Amino acid sequence: MTRRGAIPIADASGAPPAKEIPHVSSLAERWLSIRNRLLANPRFQKFASSTPGIRTIARGKARAVFDLLSGFIYSQVLLACVRLDLFRLLEKQPLTLEAIAARANLPLDPARRLLDAAVSLDLMCKLKDGRYGLGMNGAAILANPGIAAMVEHNAILYSDLADPVDFLRHPDRETALSRYWAYAQSEDPSKLPDEAVRGYSALMSASQPLVASEILDAYPFQNHKCLLDVGGGEGRFLCSAGERYTHLALMMFDLPAVAARAQKNIAANGLADRAQTFGGSFFTDELPIGADIVTLVRILHDHDDEKAAQLLTNIHRSLPPGGHLLIAEPLAETRGAERMGDAYFAFYLMAMRSGRPRSLGTIENMLRRSGFSDVRAVPTRVPLQTSLIVAQT
Repeated sequence: MTRRGAIPIADASGAPPAKEIPHVSSLAERWLSIRNRLLANPRFQKFASSTPGIRTIARGKARAVFDLLSGFIYSQVLLACVRLDLFRLLEKQPLTLEAIAARANLPLDPARRLLDAAVSLDLMCKLKDGRYGLGMNGAAILANPGIAAMVEHNAILYSDLADPVDFLRHPDRETALSRYWAYAQSEDPSKLPDEAVRGYSALMSASQPLVASEILDAYPFQNHKCLLDVGGGEGRFLCSAGERYTHLALMMFDLPAVAARAQKNIAANGLADRAQTFGGSFFTDELPIGADIVTLVRILHDHDDEKAAQLLTNIHRSLPPGGHLLIAEPLAETRGAERMGDAYFAFYLMAMRSGRPRSLGTIENMLRRSGFSDVRAVPTRVPLQTSLIVAQT
């Protein structure tokens, strides 16, 4: 029998371990054990919740645990507000319960419950006369249509996570999200038709402005002459860069059906004379040459390690000596944004059946193996939205 606190060592044949190596707890482990025993003790919980000073911390932790318990309810309150277009309804002026219920086609009592729940989440506010107006979170969502698009889109993810244990036990099973991102499981994504790429391309385009602003404010593109955006979708980032930096020549590479959509968007933004679009697979086709900077905006984490490494090698081959690669995406292990990289995107990409969030150190190692040097992080205002990594050939 294995003693508690010992690690059994077995040989390759699977035979019972010949000996045991005692596990020596570090100071950090011993402190962790003491802390957890205290927090799990009902007497300590009662003491902490009634003692000034400690009480504030205890109440904060209790709220955090309750938020974990109630997170799905919060997400559904938000989804209902988005689907009923309540934020736009309240954009110009506060309205009464009766007016909102009538316009949303809801009975009074369910409408009241939804609105009061929205007030508790700062999606709405309630005035002294009983009318409801926009809260700070609601106003922020109204100002950024990409957030509402992602709220709607998350319904697909939640359907895949309806039974999280079953989801974790069957990592190769097809999911609704893997069907949505058609290229993720396609043997030849370059042959996908427009109807297969239309939905996700529109979603990425809607959610791009916030990310584009972060990138363009953080990185000095004025030092470059030609930008190639790889996996550029409908061209929203390319257009934003071109509008801000009018000297830049512009190129974009994506799947043929996606590149055709980008070409129309680029022309609609008056940039057709400065921009070229190229269709193909960035795994099997040569990337266009001539750019001195390549951007990967929320692309690398979509792909498993082998394909991601292949993509980086292809980009390195397309750049001249001294060329730059700029990677923009949420990173794992980012201080202050752990929930985005290590929780949300970890499960999102697992449901997509392709890719994983990576840390700065992991991506740096991948870049160096692909021939890049001088790898460094570029600070952004809101790492929760995106982090930046730049590397040089």
